[in-house]
Amino acid sequence: MRKMPFPALAFAVCLLLASVPILAQPTSSAAGSVAQPARPASNAHLGGIGAAVPPEKPGTDFTAKQNTARLNAWREQIRHILYVPDQLPALDPKTWSTFSPTPGVLADRVTYHTLDGMIVTAIAYHPDPKTVHWKGKLPGILMVNGHGSDKFGWYAMYTGMEYAKAGAVVVTYDMIGEGERNIDKKSRASSHDKRVTPPAGVPATDWGQRVAGLMQVDLMQGVTYLSQRPDVDPKRIAVLGYSMGSFVTGIAGALDTRIHAVVLSGGGVFDGPGGYFDSGNLPCQGPPYRALQVIGDRPAILYALNAQRGPMYIMNGTVDTTMDTPHHLQPWFDEIKARTLAVLGPNNPADKNLFTTVFYPGAAHRPSWENRDAALWLNDHIHFALWTDAEIDKLPTIKVSDWVTKNGVTAGTSEMRPDHEGGIDALDLNLPNIPRADLMVLPDTDWTAMKDQLTYEAWAAKASAAEAAMAAAATAHPGN
Repeated sequence: MRKMPFPALAFAVCLLLASVPILAQPTSSAAGSVAQPARPASNAHLGGIGAAVPPEKPGTDFTAKQNTARLNAWREQIRHILYVPDQLPALDPKTWSTFSPTPGVLADRVTYHTLDGMIVTAIAYHPDPKTVHWKGKLPGILMVNGHGSDKFGWYAMYTGMEYAKAGAVVVTYDMIGEGERNIDKKSRASSHDKRVTPPAGVPATDWGQRVAGLMQVDLMQGVTYLSQRPDVDPKRIAVLGYSMGSFVTGIAGALDTRIHAVVLSGGGVFDGPGGYFDSGNLPCQGPPYRALQVIGDRPAILYALNAQRGPMYIMNGTVDTTMDTPHHLQPWFDEIKARTLAVLGPNNPADKNLFTTVFYPGAAHRPSWENRDAALWLNDHIHFALWTDAEIDKLPTIKVSDWVTKNGVTAGTSEMRPDHEGGIDALDLNLPNIPRADLMVLPDTDWTAMKDQLTYEAWAAKASAAEAAMAAAATAHPGN
């Protein structure tokens, strides 16, 4: 395996030595009912990393079979908390049309079904067999957007074209409330961020658990779509998640063992009570992460489950205040890795899959996987059909801000700052902008007919009805 660069960051140590107040902790268990944790007082970060938690029993206390059962029980408990069904919905995929965004690449406009009868709109980029040739099946990549982005975003189209040219099938999709899953077909709408207070008798975190569960199933159905394509090797599927997408992907990697490799960029900061995610109000992150307090040491458990699944690469900037990375530098990850290793136990085959980290000095919030480091790591783990390491090493790079300007790509001014997304050294493949109209999956008449299966508002009505039924049941059977 190629060793990735890792800058020494000694100044991080002092950031992590700050004392933190200790909160009362829920009992750690691998199965059981979901008690609702209290919200940290003052809604403030507790020293940036949250309060300490009792360690999980080490893997050495169990036989290998018992420890595997413990990990599987945690996985099922998390699925239950986030309303992820034991059996995923029927996929019912449909390819509506195909176009070529750049020479050597085709892009299929597709839909597939997800939770609660909803539908996901997606683009599947892949090599054009009429112009490029390869042997065997292709790896699959699913890309999960951050807040406000969708399949129309600059990094969705860049990622799709870049790694299709590498010899992979790459799926990018609209998050709920964005793009074609927005009631006005708008991007940057953040519809799913609407604060909803559950009715009396329903846990305060329930709405967030449902939003997070939908996002989990959206992702898992993307994995199903890739695994069912005849041109994809289902054992070589990777998921890339940025920002909010890194939260979704980090949890999905713990739940879905079909995923081989995971890349988190601008994320991975699964910390303790009152820390980064616990202190947030966004329904898709804060409430569901607080609801997971009942499982115990969340970062150690999530990373142990990910290691049981396969390898993970975490890419962060040292000054990424969006994800509070200054409190989550290498010493913090080292401490989490030690706790994760203790949970897995010595000589566990999953030990070799523990996450690898890379930090970029002076970099802030960004999806770094367009760069050479990520391409090499991915090639090491999912094996591109058209690129070798030597070929990746020879590719030129371009600053994303220069590519955006050159091609007239829509992107936020603040995002294109050199320390943010604009400063990424993306592999330069002379990729074009893709017009928004080309990335629309559904003809207008079909979208109108299907919008009750697409939009956040339609899903929210179903979720509200489910919570109302839950509240009625609580009233009819108090104490149950």
